[in-house]
Amino acid sequence: MADLNYSSFNNWFKYRHLVLLETLARTKNMHLAAEQMNLSQPAISKMLKEIESILGFTIFERLPRSMPVTALGQHVIRYAQRVLNDAKHFVEDIEMLRLGGHGFLKVGGIFAATASVIPNSVIEIKKKWPLLSIDVVEQTSDHLMEMLSEHTLDLAVGRFTQATQQQFFDFKPLGPEPFCIVVNHEHPYAQKKFCQLNELLDWPWVVYPKGTPIRKRMEAAFMRANVKVPLNTVNTMSMQTFLQIIQTAPMVAMLPEAMVTQQVEEGKLCILETELILDAQDYGILTRKDEPVSEIAQTFIKILLENTK
Repeated sequence: MADLNYSSFNNWFKYRHLVLLETLARTKNMHLAAEQMNLSQPAISKMLKEIESILGFTIFERLPRSMPVTALGQHVIRYAQRVLNDAKHFVEDIEMLRLGGHGFLKVGGIFAATASVIPNSVIEIKKKWPLLSIDVVEQTSDHLMEMLSEHTLDLAVGRFTQATQQQFFDFKPLGPEPFCIVVNHEHPYAQKKFCQLNELLDWPWVVYPKGTPIRKRMEAAFMRANVKVPLNTVNTMSMQTFLQIIQTAPMVAMLPEAMVTQQVEEGKLCILETELILDAQDYGILTRKDEPVSEIAQTFIKILLENTK
């Protein structure tokens, strides 16, 4: 197609085209995509050629064993994912409302948020709308923003990790996220008032995986303290794994204070004072920029803001 405009796009583009694009991007295989769509492979191939012919560029590379998405095709796939996710949410909402429910809310949060502020806000909004169905996802900020872009979340509680992200998301700060170093109450250092970081390197650590924003901040803090980063580590993203290991083994962990407050109050964990300085970063509510927010999401945002005053 020489010129692609909104009118011509509406005339030829069909919902099944979106399903094909999303399925093929996920499977990277024509045969598997045909099986999942219950169509023949020639029919799938013909449909894809029509789409690419009308758009004027290839969406998938044709390799012997795979069909990866091209650079330009990534934009098409993201559009397909957004529309399909919106359609899925629409059907779920309508069905829930038809049965007398109050709709759906899909929320994502970083680990500090899912430890306290999100659960407390979920309890409060359920008092207002008892039949509201709520999905809560726990992930890193980067992953949460990917999910927001794909429209699989209505809102998220996290933080910016790159300046460019501010172009795509609005941010309402909730407060700082302080970290602490903890051991269980039976650890030999549990009763020490102050520990040198070098002393703690003799023990295994439970930490976030390499490449995550929190791990990067931890490594930078160790560099500023002129201390080597722990090498004997267990790397995990799971809050449950963190807490289970640190409460039952003589190990060291650096975690958001919100995640361990209850365990510290119950005497299961002890916070260690060290020379490590990890500046607290603000986390807050992330929503897609220049897109309307549903009444339910607006209410949940208001509750989040009130609960962190």
